[in-house]
Amino acid sequence: MKKKIVAALLLSTITLASVNSVVLVQANDTDSQIAAQDSKINEIAAKQAAAQAEVDAIQAQVNTIRAEQEKLTAENERLEAESQKLIAEIEQLSADIISRDGALKEQARSAQTDASVSSYINTILDSKSIVDAVSRVNAMREIVSANNRMLEQQKADKEALAKKQEENQEAINTVWNNQQKLADDQKNLEVQEAALQVAQLNLAVEKATAEDTKANLLAQKAAAEAEAKAAAERQAAYEAEQRRIQESQQQAVTPVTPAVSTTPAAPAAVPTPESTPIVTPITHNSGGANTYPVGQCTWGAKQAAPWVGNYWGNASQWLGSARAAGFRTGSTPQVGAVAVWTNSYYGHVAVVTGVNGSQIQVVESNYAGNMSVGNYRGWFNPAAEGIAGYIYP
Repeated sequence: MKKKIVAALLLSTITLASVNSVVLVQANDTDSQIAAQDSKINEIAAKQAAAQAEVDAIQAQVNTIRAEQEKLTAENERLEAESQKLIAEIEQLSADIISRDGALKEQARSAQTDASVSSYINTILDSKSIVDAVSRVNAMREIVSANNRMLEQQKADKEALAKKQEENQEAINTVWNNQQKLADDQKNLEVQEAALQVAQLNLAVEKATAEDTKANLLAQKAAAEAEAKAAAERQAAYEAEQRRIQESQQQAVTPVTPAVSTTPAAPAAVPTPESTPIVTPITHNSGGANTYPVGQCTWGAKQAAPWVGNYWGNASQWLGSARAAGFRTGSTPQVGAVAVWTNSYYGHVAVVTGVNGSQIQVVESNYAGNMSVGNYRGWFNPAAEGIAGYIYP
């Protein structure tokens, strides 16, 4: 009996020890899990702080880009308004100069035809008295003085015209440069905003880890990362295209004699010997620096015809600017002339390289996306495209 009791007590002692060991092991395991969870929570909190810092940094970049865009847009609006005012002043000065030139030329022709000097002397000699002679001399002096004033005003207006044309060209160039900067910033903004969305979703994913909603957010994150990658690829493609354009522009800086096709693209009838196309390559003269925006049609015309002025403004202003500078203008196409279209705000210019009846060929820039000088459309009818006139060298 005693042996059974002792055995029972020993068994109880072993059982209790085992239970205590199990409880101790379970307690230790729970503590380790709590510690592990605490560590995980601390890790998530640290990641949340890092993600928030990334969001804040990208948001600051986005804000900077948007502020720059607003600034450039405002500057372009101001410059466009300034250019409009200068264009009106240039047109008025050009009209005054052209009109005054006509009057001076007519007066010179009249003086040669009528022998005005002899007439003036005879008028004084025919005076009936000293008083009459003095009166006539004063009248002659007033005529000469008026002519001198007209000449002085003509000189002053031409100087003012040149200054305003230069100011207008500077404003035009700045607008083009700002538009390029806006295009560049827009691509960068797309990349930054896509990166911002990724950073924000990263933060949301970290916050949602403890709430077991990570799967849906991870899918959104993957989509955002795909969009960010696509935006980066678009920017890379855009930058590659910009480099291609710049390289083509650099290659076009040195004027070259353009290759001109002598076969009309789609003539109404095969030319007879009497209507053989007149196709003459442009001979490039040496000229000053080209101040027009690189790649634009005005720049291309200056490259192909260095004799044109450097500050004639937008293409739509070239006819008036050329007349004010003393160049002939007209409606008949001629090889070497500058063709001008004014059926848009900026207009368009090209240099004529061939004439075949009502059809012409030209070299030009900024046509159909081409930003270097070349023949991009073969034979065509300029009248059908609303030609405004030609400037002759």
